[in-house]
Amino acid sequence: MAAADTPFFLDAGARGQRLCVHHAAAAPFSAAPRGQILLLPPFAEEMNKSRRMTAMAARAFAADGFEVLTLDLLGCGDSSGDFGDATWAHWQDDVRLAATWLDARVRPGPDGRRPPLWLWGLRAGALLAPAAFDAVIDRPLHLLLWQPVTAGKLQLQQFMRLRVAADLIGGQAKGAVQALRDQLARGEPVEIAGYLLAPALADGLDAAQLKPSPRVARVAWLELSPREDATLTPAAAMAVQAWQAQGAEVRAAVCQGPSFWAATEIEEAPRLIEASLAALRAETDFAAPPAEAIAA
Repeated sequence: MAAADTPFFLDAGARGQRLCVHHAAAAPFSAAPRGQILLLPPFAEEMNKSRRMTAMAARAFAADGFEVLTLDLLGCGDSSGDFGDATWAHWQDDVRLAATWLDARVRPGPDGRRPPLWLWGLRAGALLAPAAFDAVIDRPLHLLLWQPVTAGKLQLQQFMRLRVAADLIGGQAKGAVQALRDQLARGEPVEIAGYLLAPALADGLDAAQLKPSPRVARVAWLELSPREDATLTPAAAMAVQAWQAQGAEVRAAVCQGPSFWAATEIEEAPRLIEASLAALRAETDFAAPPAEAIAA
């Protein structure tokens, strides 16, 4: 039986409501899902470009017996507020709220143990994962990372370059990034690619990092490349080694597929979903490389 997709608004108190979509685990795991998965969405327009892929993946995960929750953060999609209202602290609160909602629903499996919560971080969404580390206790906590950004300053710099590209067309690119930073430092929001970026959001993103934590038991680190023989970048390989040194089991691979979050048209990367399912299903052999992802 196919899993049901249920949109609803999650009450965030004085901060309004957050649009969520709950994907119930399909039978025979309806009463006791194999695990729960919380999507931590990417930044700004990358989320809109990713909606098809995240919806496809969420349905695939639910059909495989996992309970999935996706949400629009404050000022994003159909959630309350405008993008210019958002701060990094607000988004961290949203993640904790969603993780707590899932944690209240969890039921022990046949072995009497509570199933794991997977934090599914797409791009800069991975930087929000630490907000949930203390919100969920007494159960395993894992990371499913899609092309993760582990330093927010890189995401902020990339976002600002969109403004530089626009200014190039108008012949005003000289010093554009520094001018944006100066404006933010004065406490003034800046508009980039149709998004009003508040200083509090920019500052929080700029300082955000995803560092290895003993709270995380498993990390599935999956990246995309148009090449069939691609390997992890040196930076990603170093990050994987750092997680392993912290004691986490790590499965890392590069799947063939487009950078759908940055594509001009809506793109799909089915092999990324296949590799994710392989990681979610893995038992004792989690750290073994997923052959279908590497060979893709």
